[in-house]
This record gives sequence, structure tokens and C-alpha cells, in this order.
Amino acid sequence: METKTATQGAPQIVDVGSVVEAVSAQDSDAPLYEIESLCMRCGENGITRFLLTLIPHFRKILLSAFECPHCGERNNEVQFAGEIQPKGCHYILEVPSGDEKMFNRQVVKSETATIKIPELDFEIPPEAQRGSLSTVEGILVRAADELEALQEERKKVDPQTAEAIDEFLIKLRACATGQSQFTFTLDDPAGNSFIENPYAPSPDPTLTIKFYERTPEQHAALGYLADTSQGEPGAENTLEGTNNVPQRQEEPHGSVGARAGRRAIAQGNSTEIADALFRYSAPEEVMTFPSTCGACAAKCECRMFLTNIPYFQEVIVMASSCDACGYRNSEVKPGGRIPDKGKRIMVRVKNIKDLSRDVIKSDTASVKIPELELELTSGTLGGLVTTVEGLISKIGESLERVHGFTFGDSLDDTKKSKWKEFRAKLDKLKSLEEPWSLIIDDALANSFVAPATDEIKDDTQLTFEEYERSWEQNEELGLNDMDTSSADVAYTCADEKKD
Repeated sequence: METKTATQGAPQIVDVGSVVEAVSAQDSDAPLYEIESLCMRCGENGITRFLLTLIPHFRKILLSAFECPHCGERNNEVQFAGEIQPKGCHYILEVPSGDEKMFNRQVVKSETATIKIPELDFEIPPEAQRGSLSTVEGILVRAADELEALQEERKKVDPQTAEAIDEFLIKLRACATGQSQFTFTLDDPAGNSFIENPYAPSPDPTLTIKFYERTPEQHAALGYLADTSQGEPGAENTLEGTNNVPQRQEEPHGSVGARAGRRAIAQGNSTEIADALFRYSAPEEVMTFPSTCGACAAKCECRMFLTNIPYFQEVIVMASSCDACGYRNSEVKPGGRIPDKGKRIMVRVKNIKDLSRDVIKSDTASVKIPELELELTSGTLGGLVTTVEGLISKIGESLERVHGFTFGDSLDDTKKSKWKEFRAKLDKLKSLEEPWSLIIDDALANSFVAPATDEIKDDTQLTFEEYERSWEQNEELGLNDMDTSSADVAYTCADEKKD
């Protein structure tokens, strides 16, 4: 296959390898390519132009536009040239009636995204609309036009269905023109879709953003299936029998010490032995087990380490790295039982020592900075171990990644200056020009900020507040439907046997 690139002189013939190099290039000066494509309307050949470009702070995308000089057919498409994101994204936009600005919000829909309007029981599956760069109004109008395109043929073949679609189109166009209130949801397992937040970097009361781990079915739909095939049984025995040389069994780093510790606990059957083994942690006790990369689905290793943090609780540190694509990830999981109450941590940051405080933020914790009127909901940054200064840096990076599309060259001067002012305020927090407050609210009490003094009670700038969780918080965490009666009976019987 050959492609043609448009120049001032004669068309230059290049091969596919050059196109791939242009797509893989890091610079933004990639050439505009043209190829002849079949027009699906008239059957003649038209021209498809495609260009690789990088949206600042967002993604590398491939723009393609088709035009047929014979019948005038035109269409365009957006494809993502980069990798899929570590997590999927789910946007929920509450659209009130009569708000024109809401319909002008820019929407980036990837080819794997699904759009739903629950009030109409309406869904746009990934295969119905390809990747596009549009607005809320544009997506609804396009959907209505595509439904209406074949109405004349439907009326001849199936009048009843055509009449039902006409009634639905009235409701859909009422939503598209702002006459009806509705909810606009966008779900993308690849994490490459986006809905503009005009109030960025401040939170939008009408827009909810959630990130989630992909299921194996979603991995399969994206074409990133892990290779779960195992070797044939007895293959190693056959090899050993052929060579007649005993083979040394390779074990993952950390499994020897961990298995020996568990064996000692089982044989000793004593809490003193268990406490002595886990009081001090050594590298030999790091457990290693096979995993799958969340970016490219290649095989990798995940290391897990159990440790006890003073004044806090037992936590599980998990870290994985992929040799295939270089993706690295680390997270902290709480250990032990679920606390009865939530915890709110408040830190008054005044000096450099406060910026160096260790911070453990779980994936259920929200972060607030009252001086900036900034609030990050739970799950935004995931679970991480960092410092106060590192947390501020992570917040800035996250805002640029999530809202970066609106901060590009196409942004008007007013919004661009607003974002620059907010970035300057973030930098002021780290330069400590004025004291400021950091509030971490965790419904599961799995977050922690280290004290600056030897005794936590002597740290006057650090306060903890426990509170009762609401029914809604328990419902979101799945605690209302949790049934532990079977486990309680088992523990009771075990205690009775010991007595």
C-alpha cells in the first residue's frame, strides 16, 4: 500500500513505513497525508486526509477527514494514536433545560466509548459512532440525524417501528435543543474520552468523573487479552529426563522468606512467633506473584509488602512494573478490619517540615484545600504514598491530565489566564508564602498524615476527627449489604474450641 502526501509540486510517493514513523514521531510537525478511499455513498473514489497531532496536556490523536468530489459526501473521525489509559473513565453530566452553555461543552468520544441518556433509555454503543470531537449538542443532533436518515424506507417496510422512532426523535430533539432536562453519561473503558469542565480547575457541580478498573471482558473488547495459556503438564519432567541433569527450580524473589515465615507460624502455632516474624520487615519477605500490565496486558510481576505504620495501622504496599511498555504503578491497600467510623485529617502547613510530612491517601479519600476552593472526590488520585508537597504536585498533574484539553491553544484568553492563576496558586502552596490547610476525608479511615513531632499528641498543627458514616457512604462502599454472619459463627466456634 502506498500513500501520497500533498506538496506544492508533484505528489510525493511514500510507503507505509514512513507513515508509521510519522505517527510514532514525538514532534508535532507531522505531515498531512492523503489516500484514495472508496465513497460509500456513490461508489467513486474520494480523498481521505489524515494528520497526527498532539492536543496539549491531553492525548496524541489522529485526525482523518474524507471528502468525495463526485457526490459531496464528507465526514471526519478522531482516533487515538497513543496507548490506552491505566483505568477506564465514567462521566455523568446533569444537563438542565434552557442552559445553552451546557450544550456547547466540548466532548471527545473515543471509538470505545458508550453514551447513554437514562431518561430516554437511549444508548449510543461504540460501533454506532466512531471517535469524534464534538459538543454535547453535536452528538445528540448527529444521533437524531442518523436515526432519521432511513425513516422513509422504514415507513414502507415497517410503519409501526417508523412511527415509534418518530415519537422518540421528538423527545431526542427536545433534549438537543434544551427543552428537556436529561443526564448525559459517557463511559470509556480505554479512558481516552473527555467532557469539558468550563469551571476547571474548580470542581463542576453538574459533572461527576469516576475512574475504575477494567474487567476481563472490557480488556477483551479492547483487544488486550492476557496470555493465560500454561505449559503442557509434565513438560519440565520430560526435559529433565532427557538431559538427566537435575534442574534448579527458579522461584520469584521474596517467596522463599514468605513461605518459610508461614511454615514457622503453622508449626509453632503461637502468636509470639508470629509477632516476632512480622515485627521487623526484610526484603526477603516481599511477596512476588504474576500479574498483567494494566496498559499493554503483557505479563509482569507485582510485589506485595506488608508493614505496620506507627500511630496508624497495618498496610499492604503493592508495586508492579512492566518490562514490555515501561508502565509502573504502585498503590497502598489497607490491612485489617473495616473501621467503625470515618476519619477527617486536618493539617496546617506553615513551614518546610510540614511539606515533608509523609502522607498515605487511600482510594476512598477526598482531598480539600479551602484556600483554593479545591476539592478532589474519592478515587481521583487513587491510593498513593507521598508527602504533602508530592500530593500538591500530583494534584496539578492530575488536573492537567483530566482537564488538559481545555487548556490548549484553542482556549480563550479569559479561561487560559484563570488556569495560569490557579497554577500560580498551587506553586505558592509549595513555596509557603502563606500558611494553608490540607484536609483529607476518608470514610474508611485508611488515610494517614505523619506527625512532625515524636509524640503525635504534641503536634498542634495536625488534628484528627472521627465521625459516623452516613447511610449513603456505607451504600457506596458496599457495607450495607455485607453479611459477615458466617464468618462470625466460624470465629465463635474456633474460640470455643480453644477455651
